[in-house]
Amino acid sequence: MPDHRPPARTPPPPQDEPWAELRALTAARIALPRAGASLATAPQLDLRLAHARARDAVHAQLDEARLVEELAALTLPVLAVASAAADRTHYLMRPDLGRRLAGDADARLAAHAGSGHDVVFVIADGLSARAVEMHARAPLVVVRQGRVAIGDEIARALCADIAVVLIGERPGLSAPDSMGAYLTFKPTPHTTDADRNCISNIRPEGLAYADAAITLAHLLRAMRARQISGVQLKDDRLLLDGG
Repeated sequence: MPDHRPPARTPPPPQDEPWAELRALTAARIALPRAGASLATAPQLDLRLAHARARDAVHAQLDEARLVEELAALTLPVLAVASAAADRTHYLMRPDLGRRLAGDADARLAAHAGSGHDVVFVIADGLSARAVEMHARAPLVVVRQGRVAIGDEIARALCADIAVVLIGERPGLSAPDSMGAYLTFKPTPHTTDADRNCISNIRPEGLAYADAAITLAHLLRAMRARQISGVQLKDDRLLLDGG
């Protein structure tokens, strides 16, 4: 008997199909599905998990001993010091303490001053100890409870012309482990953030290590040649390449 049923209809594409291509390019949350006026259950739970990971990253303690031990394989002198923040609570409530060295740190650093190095690399936990534990290598100084500006005091104590601070950045809902590199030429007590160059979002899912290293080396060469840093110094590689 002939089949008089209507032909099967092709199911409509998923509601979020128009966004699939864009979602493949970013970790940002785009056009999340909703249930009425609220987010659907799955993206709501994912958002809560991301927020918990970001909060944990801010409160996590730096495993200083393990980091220093891993860096020993580089056969470079590695110094471990602390900021004036006594613990994580003070560090989060008093940003100014994270910009200053603890009382005995100056003397420890001064013993290594004048060693012939014009650049000091500093690892500071910042707002994500996880970030520097995962991504940072080859420093001279490891700082517990440190902010970006603590690199200024370290550079002055070691008589280094340039401070490069590798620090955990403020966690986001898609990146609890993002690391930044802040470069400052001849910092003084009056140095501001406008005097620094920043390479941000260093991590495998963001700016790759190799790309960050190339940018870092380019900026260091430019700082040495032009004796400046910050807003006066631009990454001009695209201009030089005709881009």
